[in-house]
Amino acid sequence: MTEESIEKIISDGGLDAAIALEYAENMPLDELLDAAQSVMQRCSPKTFDTCSIINAKSGRCPEDCRWCAQSAHHQTAADEYPLLSPDRLLEAARLCKSKGIGRFSIVTSGRGLRPGEVADICQAAESIVKDCGIYMCLSAGLLSRDELVRLHDAGIRRYHCNLETAPSYFPSLCTTHTQEQKFRTLEAAREAGMEICSGGIIGMGETMAQRIELASVLKELGVNSVPVNILSPIKGTALESQPLIPEDEILRTIAIFRLMMPYARLRFAGGRARLSEKTLMKAFRSGINAAIIGDMLTTVGADVSTDMRRIKEAGYTLAVI
Repeated sequence: MTEESIEKIISDGGLDAAIALEYAENMPLDELLDAAQSVMQRCSPKTFDTCSIINAKSGRCPEDCRWCAQSAHHQTAADEYPLLSPDRLLEAARLCKSKGIGRFSIVTSGRGLRPGEVADICQAAESIVKDCGIYMCLSAGLLSRDELVRLHDAGIRRYHCNLETAPSYFPSLCTTHTQEQKFRTLEAAREAGMEICSGGIIGMGETMAQRIELASVLKELGVNSVPVNILSPIKGTALESQPLIPEDEILRTIAIFRLMMPYARLRFAGGRARLSEKTLMKAFRSGINAAIIGDMLTTVGADVSTDMRRIKEAGYTLAVI
C-alpha cells in the first residue's frame, strides 16, 4: 500500500466498508498487515491496555445465544452459581491490581440484573474503588438508564455490551433479544457518564462482509474499546461443530478492523489461547493494543506473566489509567 493511501486512511478516519471489503478479499496478507501496522503506529497509543474479568454470576441464562455455554437452552459443563459476594469481588480486584492489570470488570450471566444484584454490585464497586483504586468496568446485559446511573455513581466507569456480530447476522444467532436493545443499553450507559466497550465474536459462520458490517456499526457508535473474541466451539452449544476459523483469517480480520478504526483499542479477548506465538505477535504489531488478561468466562485464557512478556516483546509499555 502506498504512503498516499496510508495518509488517506488516516485523514478519513479509517476505511469505509466498500474499500475495506475490497482490501480484505484481494490484498495479500503481508501487505495488509504492513498497512495496518503503519496506521497503528501513527494513530494508536504506544501503550497496551489490560483488563481482567471475573465471572461473577454464572450459568442459567434465559437467552438463547447459540455460541454461549451459559445459556439455559444448552447442555454444557459450565458452572452455575449466583452473584458472588461484594467481599469475594473485592478479593478478586485486589489480586488483579497486584498483578499490574489496569482494569477490573465484573461480568454476570443473564439478561440483566435484579434490583438486589444492582445494590450488591454498587456495594462491591464502592469498596473496590476505595480499597485499591482500580478502574472498574461492568458487563451485565441489558440495563436501564436509572440502573446505569446508580452503578456509575458507585464507581463503575465503563460498561461493556458486545454487539457480537453484524446486524444482518445477529438474528441467526439469537432470538430472545435484539441488537436494538443492545444499542439502547450502550446509549444509556453513555448518558449515565460511562465509557462504552463493545465488540464481537469472529468465526461463528459470518462472512468477511459481515465482520466489516460489524466494524462499521462500532465505528459509527464511536466505540473506543473493541473486544475481539474468536469462537471456541463448546460442546453442548448450538455452535459446537462450527469449524475453527484459520489463523490467517483472524489476522486479516484484525488488520481490517485496525484500518477501519485507526484510533480504537482493539482488545484481544476469548479464544486467543489456541493461537500460535507467531500469530499472536503479528496481531499485536498490526492491530491489537489491548487485551483481557487471565481466564475468560467459560474458557481458559493465557497465563498473566506470559501475556505481560508478549506485550513487552511487541514493543509496548502498560497503559496508565
